[in-house]
Amino acid sequence: MARKKRNYEDDDGRVIADMSDLELPNLWRIRRPSRRRPELSAEEPTEPDRPWEDGNGLSSEDRRIYIFAALKAALLIAGVFIAGAVLLIAAVCALLSMIAVPPSAAYIEYLDGHVLGLLFCLMAVVAGFTELGLFRRMSRLLTRKVSGVRMVSAVLIFLCFFSSMFITNDVALLTFVPLTISILQQASPKQVIPVVVLQTIAANLGSMMTPVGNPQNLFLYASYDLSAGQFFGTVLPFALASLVGIIALALCRKSCTLHVCFAEPKYITDGRRVMLCTALFILCLLTVFHVLPDVALLVLTCAALVLFDRDIFRRIDYGLLLTFVCFFLFAGNIGSLPNVRSCLQQIVGSSPLLASLAASQIISNVPAAVLLHGFTENWQALLLGVNIGGLGT
Repeated sequence: MARKKRNYEDDDGRVIADMSDLELPNLWRIRRPSRRRPELSAEEPTEPDRPWEDGNGLSSEDRRIYIFAALKAALLIAGVFIAGAVLLIAAVCALLSMIAVPPSAAYIEYLDGHVLGLLFCLMAVVAGFTELGLFRRMSRLLTRKVSGVRMVSAVLIFLCFFSSMFITNDVALLTFVPLTISILQQASPKQVIPVVVLQTIAANLGSMMTPVGNPQNLFLYASYDLSAGQFFGTVLPFALASLVGIIALALCRKSCTLHVCFAEPKYITDGRRVMLCTALFILCLLTVFHVLPDVALLVLTCAALVLFDRDIFRRIDYGLLLTFVCFFLFAGNIGSLPNVRSCLQQIVGSSPLLASLAASQIISNVPAAVLLHGFTENWQALLLGVNIGGLGT
């Protein structure tokens, strides 16, 4: 319907601005902002939100570094959780035993200063070698010399077995397991779990062969005042038999083509730190075999670290030392109760091997060695039990 044109008295007929064709905006319609993303010019390339998923952003070596760092962080978190749980159990046991046996001057006699001092020095040396990256460089050098999944896996398993004799089984696994996963997950993912399981077994059995291979060996070696002949005569037959079994399991596996390539390894330029750690490790071995007094070792180690490498003090596992202190107190308090002592002597004395095997499954092998050593003189069965028991849960 057309509108009727209005006439005004002052209209002289002139057209100032013709607005008849102008469309007025709809003021009631809400305009939503456009969701279209602005187009980027060629001069401003986008950066991926997840660089590890962009094949063009990272090289294979960079991706391997990402994966290795993530796996090592996961293992460290798991290790801290387990160590914290053992420390918590040790602290609770020590506190509960203090209710039955109030604190007294006898508590000082419970603590084995020789074991604590030697363990502190060994952990300092291992922390120094680990910081240098010596073991990881050695593993890269060896894996570059072989080809095929079977041989690479065998090298990684044997590295855990032999290195654990000197740097403890925990450090060996933290060093070589991330490298194993980063290598095998690209070539043969199905082989990762079996190889890691064999590495865990190899590290536990390899650490069995020396007094410094694990804390329980060091403790029992010092507590029973063993000689090198006594110790090696007991553990070598079982360790060699286990080595034969590991060789058979490592080599009797399907293989496929695999050639490991790493970037050129950087040489260790800090020769002073290498010499320092090597010298301290030799002093630790001399103390273990009763050549050097433990007090002299502790003084020399602390003086060397203060003068040349104070950063190592922050890398020592003080939680393990505190765990030993708590179990020393618990074992001492329990041993001072006549009824409990006689009961434990009957249980442990009837079969030290089975008792140590069972205790290792429940409270771990280190606490089992500390708790049971005071109730039996059969150190051979106890030594084998706490080492074999580490293969269980």
